[in-house]
Amino acid sequence: MRSVDDHQFLTVGHIESLHFGTIAPDARSRITRRVLARLRGMRVLDTLDRRIGGVRAGSQGLIYHVGVAGDRLIQRPVRRGARLRYEPSARFLAHRLAVADTHVALITAHRNRLFELTDSAVEPATWRTYTGIGAARRTLKPDLFAETADASDLVRAWFVEIDLGTEHLPTLLTKCREYESYRQTGIEQDRHGAFPLVVWSMTHPDPATAERRRDALIEAIAKDRQLPSALFRVVTPEQLLPLIQRGGSQ
Repeated sequence: MRSVDDHQFLTVGHIESLHFGTIAPDARSRITRRVLARLRGMRVLDTLDRRIGGVRAGSQGLIYHVGVAGDRLIQRPVRRGARLRYEPSARFLAHRLAVADTHVALITAHRNRLFELTDSAVEPATWRTYTGIGAARRTLKPDLFAETADASDLVRAWFVEIDLGTEHLPTLLTKCREYESYRQTGIEQDRHGAFPLVVWSMTHPDPATAERRRDALIEAIAKDRQLPSALFRVVTPEQLLPLIQRGGSQ
């Protein structure tokens, strides 16, 4: 329930990977679906009307969120029960599930000992509030934060942004400038000893378009005098875990 609440929406596959990974493979999916059906029946968890893969996907395509009963059980500073009364847009949902994909991949990599995941969070737990120019109150909103350690116990921190090809390049560049503005405050450096690398995980339904967008962002960052290119990495989703294993080296 807490995992679903943290991510806002999770698929059956996400939940199975997070909480049922130790069960024998031939029984894992069946037990996962049975437990989720029971929680759904108690309204601890609920599902959206739409499914991943459409109606033919069956129960495996269900998308879960915290139900009415679960919402009462979770202790939060601010209640979020209002979200249960509407279906999210396809664009918003796709992004939230893509963030969950990335987070689950990090957790799975930790279990497989590719690296040690010492800390991680998805938004809004990732948000950083700081004072900007003119004493304005500003909030940086990373999609995902991770802290990892390698075999030599060297700890590195990462901010990960997920782009599915729906935002214009100027919007992505503005987000990069927000990271640089926050870096200049020194807040994160005091917390971690160094500022996290900012990783853009970029894809698009059309692979050629995805590659053009990645190249365009790399070029735009390099041309922007306000931005230190060394702060950013632009990768495909498949390149994210290898990048972390290498400690961010290109």
